[in-house]
Amino acid sequence: MFHLDDFSFNNIRVVMRVDFNVPLDKQTQKVTDDTRIVAALASMNKILNDGGSLVLLSHLGRPKNGHEEKYSLKHIIPELESALKLSVEFGDDCISNETLQKAINLKPGQVLLCENLRFYKEEEKGDLAFAEKLATLGDFYVNDAFGTAHRAHASTVVMAQFFDGKKAAGYLMAAEVKNADRIMKHAERPFTAIVGGAKVSDKILIIEKLLDKVDNLIVGGGMVYTFFKAQGAQIGNSLVENEKLEFALKLIQMAKDKGVKLILPTDSVIADAFSNDAKTGLANNTLIPDGWMGLDIGPESIKEVVGAISGSKTILWNGPMGVFEMEKFQQGTKAVAESIAVETQKGAFSLIGGGDSAAAINQFGYTNQVSYVSTGGGALLEYIEGKELPGVVALQ
Repeated sequence: MFHLDDFSFNNIRVVMRVDFNVPLDKQTQKVTDDTRIVAALASMNKILNDGGSLVLLSHLGRPKNGHEEKYSLKHIIPELESALKLSVEFGDDCISNETLQKAINLKPGQVLLCENLRFYKEEEKGDLAFAEKLATLGDFYVNDAFGTAHRAHASTVVMAQFFDGKKAAGYLMAAEVKNADRIMKHAERPFTAIVGGAKVSDKILIIEKLLDKVDNLIVGGGMVYTFFKAQGAQIGNSLVENEKLEFALKLIQMAKDKGVKLILPTDSVIADAFSNDAKTGLANNTLIPDGWMGLDIGPESIKEVVGAISGSKTILWNGPMGVFEMEKFQQGTKAVAESIAVETQKGAFSLIGGGDSAAAINQFGYTNQVSYVSTGGGALLEYIEGKELPGVVALQ
């Protein structure tokens, strides 16, 4: 896979797939979190500083039927201009003749942002003719959108075939792959993985894969109650996947067979409703009363989890311990974030696996105290599960 540093882009027009799928305020349409824009800055600046021009392609949200104003990429222009410190032109379509002309007219150091790729169904279908039109926007193709690398879409995969010898991974794409490889191929021990989130079914493959790699596996979030119910516990109204009970028992046995220390939280902060205003209490995870649900790990569990993270040399975190978006149920997730930061300062390598974990590490202010925060939740999960990512393969 070629990287940006293998090329000089003087007088070259680069068409670059970025992941600017950023959250917008529903009222003002302003960007509320610019992490993904900032993450692409190094790649954009390399091309511009070399004397190249830049055509940017991205999706935003999940538009259903063609053009939807709320998903227009024009909303992100102020944020993009602020990050790049220069003005950005806008093409109000990604394949029109007008946009192509704007691309052709770009001078070195200029930037054109094209309208949302997903206004066309052909993008997600991986349509060849659509990809070929996109390819006319530049002389060289760069993919820096790791967050969509697991999708075989027109702009992430098919388009690459029109740039034989003139394609490369952006800095972000290269960094994501390098850091995931470090976890899966060169992990120093003890290696602790923390897997949270709502459903066991979302994390089956990653848990199976990690059981061959880690010394400690900490399970948190809503999926915990499936493990407890499988062992005959009373879990009240807590989230459960009844069709995964047998599988939960199988995972417990697999961990034993492989000598992995499997840590299931023993107590929970419980609530009588899924609300920050709910009545709360503490309960052992084998005895949660009817009408109550577990929404965070409890104090005993926090002690055990922090103890397991302590002394680790490699840490992977994917998924929160509870409903951290609500203040009453964020202590478990916050404790994990803090203890990962502490171990990182002591020399551990920590990879925060995108999605909710990245949001939590940002929310609690530890972003700069961990080794790497991934921008791609789903893509990183699939990579760690051992799947080939189409967007990465297309660059090889």
